[in-house]
Amino acid sequence: MKQRYLTKSRFKLAQECPAKLFYTGKKEYPDQKQEDSFLAALADGGFQVGALAKCYYPGGVEVESLDDEQALAETNELLKRDKVVIFEAAVKYQNLFCRVDILVKDGTHLELIEVKAKSFNSSEGPDGFLNKNGTNNESKWGPYLEDAAFQKYVLDRAFPSYSVAPYLMLADKDSVCPVDGLNQKFKLFGTNGRRGVKISPPVTQQDIEKKILCKIPVNEMCEMIYAKNYGTKDKPLTFGEMVARYADYYERDEKIDVPVSGACKGCEFRATAEQKAAGLKSGYEECWREKCGWTQADFEEPNIFDIWFLHYRTRDKWLGDGILKISQINPSDFSAAPMDEEYSTKGRQLLQITKTQQKDTSPWVDKRGLAAEMRSWRYPLHMIDFETAMPAIPFNKGLRPYEGIAFQFSHHVIDEDGSVEHRGEYINSEPGKYPNFDFIRALKKELEGDNGSIFRYSHHENTYLCHIYEQLTYAGAGEPDSRELREFIKSITKAKNESPEQWQGPRNMIDLCELVKHYYYDPYMKGSNSIKVVLPAILNSSQYLQRKYSAPVYGAVGGIKSFNYKDWRWIEFEPDGSVRDPYLLLPKLFDDLSPEEFELLEKGELFSTSEELHDGAAAMTAYAKLQFTEMTELERRKIIEALLKYCELDTLAMVMIVEGWREMVR
Repeated sequence: MKQRYLTKSRFKLAQECPAKLFYTGKKEYPDQKQEDSFLAALADGGFQVGALAKCYYPGGVEVESLDDEQALAETNELLKRDKVVIFEAAVKYQNLFCRVDILVKDGTHLELIEVKAKSFNSSEGPDGFLNKNGTNNESKWGPYLEDAAFQKYVLDRAFPSYSVAPYLMLADKDSVCPVDGLNQKFKLFGTNGRRGVKISPPVTQQDIEKKILCKIPVNEMCEMIYAKNYGTKDKPLTFGEMVARYADYYERDEKIDVPVSGACKGCEFRATAEQKAAGLKSGYEECWREKCGWTQADFEEPNIFDIWFLHYRTRDKWLGDGILKISQINPSDFSAAPMDEEYSTKGRQLLQITKTQQKDTSPWVDKRGLAAEMRSWRYPLHMIDFETAMPAIPFNKGLRPYEGIAFQFSHHVIDEDGSVEHRGEYINSEPGKYPNFDFIRALKKELEGDNGSIFRYSHHENTYLCHIYEQLTYAGAGEPDSRELREFIKSITKAKNESPEQWQGPRNMIDLCELVKHYYYDPYMKGSNSIKVVLPAILNSSQYLQRKYSAPVYGAVGGIKSFNYKDWRWIEFEPDGSVRDPYLLLPKLFDDLSPEEFELLEKGELFSTSEELHDGAAAMTAYAKLQFTEMTELERRKIIEALLKYCELDTLAMVMIVEGWREMVR
């Protein structure tokens, strides 16, 4: 039987919740994080950063075997050398096991280097990991430092005669990329379910002469972690005892008994209805059945995790008092200002609790407040949405790691007579091209023709425009229209609070998300104000929108102008009579291939016909693939088409929300 080791990834999982050790890696318990497009995007950046880090150590030897015992044998053989650099070194101590990203041996001294695709100011040194009071900043750096501490713990015991110095290697925000095209050299590939990076063309000395990754010593942080008590005051537990407990339970394949807690909210071991119908299990539900005695009916009731913006102290108190469902909350104990008198977080929470307890599914609309807001709008109304990326390895010379790139926008317009059109769009798909200045030129051209109100959803667009404003002051200072572009940005934005230069433009964009928070709530939304939730909510409650968009008018001759859809119907109904989420109607990437095109695609390694693009993180990943993945022209064309359709739906969603509100207050 194969040895069950506690690895660094399993240790990290146990630190989130010890019960997760029982569920991880078992096919019968689906892991939703494996389907998370945002985490997939982070993983892709991590692969590239890891490959770049290895370029800093020419002559390093990689332990490629995925078999634990073979990898251990290869590592031990390499460690017989007096000096050696090992990539993915395998180290074992009893039932503990880790693969070290970079292990540098010099005599009896070992450097343990854990590479992370996370940004850090190298000028701060190790103090950057601390809070202002000198303690470990656990909320931001805890998991990364604990990862290094676990590996040092294993190495200290596996090699007691060696000294071990741990480091984190991170993306350096104080450094700038020395060359153009560095990112494009780290090309992603996928083979037999494995992801990796191929470096082509080779990295030169000029590429890495100025390092954009920094190596920060973390031995002091590890010692602080080892000194903590991981038990209670009455039953203290050392770091080593905690690790041994995790390892022993995992080796025996037994679940660690833990109470339900706030960590349950983010549990990834949840099975969807479809997965459960296929015979898969939900680890989350198993825990709650065991600890709370819940039945399936209990899981179908709204619980306290559904409440919008609930403070963790309130949540934890309720959990401790056995208050798990919204139906158990006493509204009289939940003081708040009424929504129609003063907008407040507690007021909105109380509204959600009250409607849930009364089984009231009707939307709440502050018609008077919303109508007053609408009277301040100037027509035509402009709806804009950006798609952006923050690559760990910059695409261009002079840019910093994780410096923002705006690669796409969509633009819808509503005229005063209610007519709608998809008026414009922009996308950069050229590998290695820095898009931000062309992006802002195209946006300026779209919006400068009139003085109509401009709408965004949440703060994202304002943040990126302010970022491009800053870029124009240094990287774009030589652009002939730099001053004109900066003035345009100032005219439609509000400066960030931390900016030394403050402004609020005469056409400062209106945030639809803030209007949702102030004037609109639908029980369908539960605890979310995301446009991906607000859109299906308003479609389900608006007969007007259902009538208008159930016909194939979108992209039709004489209907609503669209750049990417033809005779499209946005309203479809589920078997229970509810409106299907429009984002689920987006076509799959390769749905409409001919047999010949499908045969071409099957020869590729990275994409499959089941891939979908229905959220911002997936869009970011798709753009990254256009930038640094080898692919056919067919694949490139289909990804661009999917990006354009996705972004267009985002601005159409804003249109539909405004249209629905106009009918509600008419």
